[in-house]
Amino acid sequence: MPYDEVTLVTGYPAFRGRKMVDHLLKVRPRSLVYVVVHEKLRREAELHQAGLSHSERERLVVMEGDAAAMDLGLSGAEYRELGSRVNRIHHLAQVTYPGVSRAMAMEVNLGATREILELGRSCSALQSIVIHSSASVAGDRSGVVYEHELNVGQSFRSPVEQTLARAERIARAKMGELPLCVVRPTHIVGDSRTGEVDRFDGPYMMMRVILSTPSEVPIPLPARGDARLNLVPIDFVVAAAEHVSRLPAAVGRTLHLADPQPLDVREVFELVAAAAGRKLSTRFIPSPIAQAVLGVPGLSHISGSQRAMIHLLATRVRYDSSHADELLSGSVRCPPLKSYLERMVEFVRLRLESSRKGEPEWLSEDETSLGPT
Repeated sequence: MPYDEVTLVTGYPAFRGRKMVDHLLKVRPRSLVYVVVHEKLRREAELHQAGLSHSERERLVVMEGDAAAMDLGLSGAEYRELGSRVNRIHHLAQVTYPGVSRAMAMEVNLGATREILELGRSCSALQSIVIHSSASVAGDRSGVVYEHELNVGQSFRSPVEQTLARAERIARAKMGELPLCVVRPTHIVGDSRTGEVDRFDGPYMMMRVILSTPSEVPIPLPARGDARLNLVPIDFVVAAAEHVSRLPAAVGRTLHLADPQPLDVREVFELVAAAAGRKLSTRFIPSPIAQAVLGVPGLSHISGSQRAMIHLLATRVRYDSSHADELLSGSVRCPPLKSYLERMVEFVRLRLESSRKGEPEWLSEDETSLGPT
């Protein structure tokens, strides 16, 4: 069949890449979607494809490669095929787990960005490239962070933050040469319709503590709880990114994908506690000793994310999203957290119950979009 457009998605079949592919196949029924899949993720990709409809599978072209390798790890013929056919690119191949080594973060976050920009230069029919970055490039900043800002002397709390910021700097330097925009979601949580998420990090770690603690035990927060916690569901993120990829006004801009009315930490976890039938303490634990909260049995295997979670809950920062709001107005809206939080809690509860029954653990600390998740 003839296709109206051809889109390349990197970072598949990891959670964000998979959700991007699902969205494109659903809302663009006359589009062809290419994905570059690392050889060790072939089985995971096959499992996802088995759940697609026949027409969706027909419109998904899988190329085995490596987004961080030269020419995406593709053969010369495959690379030329992309260059002659691709109209749009969504670049999501990145490593985001806070405990990853600096070498891995540099290889993936910097290497894959350079390769996708090089491919963009060779695409004869290219209309847009969307670089999926993160609001975490603000590092340790507090106060208001504006979309146009990047290098303002901030410090970075992990190799992930630092390499994502460097990758974004590389991409922004090419904005005059390529039809490129950058999207920076705040902290991504699960699907607002189903609660589905790929891993329990950030606020999910406290959610897990709340659900794992006996109902009669008041739970203190690992921070004062008055900082804003800006969460965005994955379905909003992919819909917003897909929408701005079609707007000429988005070219050359950086956009924060944020909740326009975020709740503070205590409000969020009071809602979580209520949904879980638990209660929060009126006390809080200062950040230097907040690690103690995560000493709940069963949580030791995700200790690599503890420090990042504490920073997330304690940082007083607001992400200005004026440019994104302007472009998304009337088309794509971030749902309020209260409208889907119970689905998030239920998803976590069901996974915890499965774990207690001895079912295989589904979480991993190797959180890259090129390796197992």
